[in-house]
Amino acid sequence: MSTELHRESAVIVFDGVCVLCNGWVRFLLRHDRRGRYRFAAMQGASGRALLAMHGLDPDDPVSFLLVEQGHAWTDTDAIVRVLSGLGGAWRAAGLLRAVPRALRDRAYRALARNRYRWIGRHDQCVVPSPRHAARFLP
Repeated sequence: MSTELHRESAVIVFDGVCVLCNGWVRFLLRHDRRGRYRFAAMQGASGRALLAMHGLDPDDPVSFLLVEQGHAWTDTDAIVRVLSGLGGAWRAAGLLRAVPRALRDRAYRALARNRYRWIGRHDQCVVPSPRHAARFLP
């Protein structure tokens, strides 16, 4: 994977079999009207490479990863940055930074560890529609 790609694009690494994570990606595809974000399933080569490059275990990821302009954000810092990046009223998500990161991340990690049990999982990665396929990395 080219390092140039993730410097120029905002790439979100997500769990391609997680029902909640796929819902998050669908939400972003619907609200990211500028096409700012690209996506890489953690089960694919690009997602695994990005996780490993930023110190996250590709075989046991419990973190959300955003790579943008050569920098990486994880957990709730990444989520707040993504939501704020949608612009408009979504910038208000930045107010979540007033909640201490340790508290935000503890709640996020509890959800991440239990996401399959609480929300479910697919048998395989969901295939993007042809309309959005160019926004997904292999």
